[in-house]
Amino acid sequence: MDPILISIGPLALRWYGVLIALGVVLGATWTLRAARARGLDGEWLLDTAPWLVGAGIVGARLVYVLTSPAAYFGPGGDPLRAFFVWEGGLSIHGAVIAVVLALGWRARLKGYDVWRYLDVLSPVAALAIIGGRIGNFMNGTDTGGRLTDWAIGFAWPEPGTPTLGAFGRAVFGEPLWQYGPPGCRAVPFGEPCVVHLTPAYGALVGLVLVGVVAWALARTRTPGAVFLHLVVWYSLLRSVVEEPFRDNPLMPQVYLDPAGGVGLLTLTQVVSVPLVLIGLYLLWVRGTAAQR
Repeated sequence: MDPILISIGPLALRWYGVLIALGVVLGATWTLRAARARGLDGEWLLDTAPWLVGAGIVGARLVYVLTSPAAYFGPGGDPLRAFFVWEGGLSIHGAVIAVVLALGWRARLKGYDVWRYLDVLSPVAALAIIGGRIGNFMNGTDTGGRLTDWAIGFAWPEPGTPTLGAFGRAVFGEPLWQYGPPGCRAVPFGEPCVVHLTPAYGALVGLVLVGVVAWALARTRTPGAVFLHLVVWYSLLRSVVEEPFRDNPLMPQVYLDPAGGVGLLTLTQVVSVPLVLIGLYLLWVRGTAAQR
């Protein structure tokens, strides 16, 4: 796709950042309503928001760069591009860790229970995931889907393909489909590049998480339960629905599709195992404590 939404001279407004910001804004509206319903300090949350946004961006980018160092510090890499957040490349795990730390620090200064505020902030994470995955698709090179011969594969159009006609050019710009997944580089010229459209899989995960958060907010008042459900379900769903189809396997490389369409043992899947176990343990501990 074309990652640029609007260009004004040397300045460029990118779809990736705009869509994540839209998810955060929509989530923040939901968060404030949930905070009021639970008797929490919404004004304090608004005052804390800049700290959380800044921490989330730094943490997300830092973890992404550390886990994908080749593009920045490997042969031909450019270390300065590690700071180019607008080009895409953010780690949701890094963002969550940084936000939890920043929120915990601010809550401790105020004497608030950080778990209660993590619960009402969960909608922001779910909606930002959807925006980020759509932004990945707009970036093109962020799709990361494996080549496949499965029926669900997406045939990536040739650069300049006039998809959606005049509407497509008006909304997405002239360079429509200019950028494509890395896997397409291995496809001989003239042959279709069919990949797993992993941003769509990731957006579906985010959509399910919206339902999980809404269900948990309505069902339980145990401090931390909503946030922990988000962590557990995100880790499980991403490991099963999205990660196997991304082009980032660890060793040993295990494939379930002759065309290399499904790979297991990605870094995110490995990290998700302790996250799920810790999340389930904390859900049990906090649920038991709430019953006493």
